[in-house]
Amino acid sequence: MFLYQNIFPYVFLIQQLIWHEERPEITKKVNWAASLGDRSENADYQYNKQLLRKIDRRVRYLGKRLEELKIIDYSPEQAGKVYFGAWVEIENEEGEQKTLRIVGIDEIYDHHPQHISIESPMARALLGKEVDDEIEVHTPSGKKLWYINTIRYEKNENPEN
Repeated sequence: MFLYQNIFPYVFLIQQLIWHEERPEITKKVNWAASLGDRSENADYQYNKQLLRKIDRRVRYLGKRLEELKIIDYSPEQAGKVYFGAWVEIENEEGEQKTLRIVGIDEIYDHHPQHISIESPMARALLGKEVDDEIEVHTPSGKKLWYINTIRYEKNENPEN
């Protein structure tokens, strides 16, 4: 099972960008290239047909992921402790500060630099901790100590859930 804070961007991504916009455009290109004749030596046809297969694979993959998702909403019991979906401000002994959000493994691919996977060593060390707790994170360069400064949660923005 895969955990997500917000599933709606993924549904929109599949339906609008990939299936309703990108795929029809590539299909037109494949049809145009096929009308030119010999498909075996037609680079446009072969390239766009390959893109079409790639899009179809991606849509199938995302569709399967959507079936396995579990949406995790904020719960008042989470207040004061680090759980899934938390925004956590941490600081090390050198005074370096970071603000991180613990998200599902697929949500880190949104390229948000502050999102970390719930599977990451940092997230695992943070889970269940409170403000002022010290955490030890095992990294390739050795153990690192961090202190939790603040914990906050974004309340559910969608009242329908």
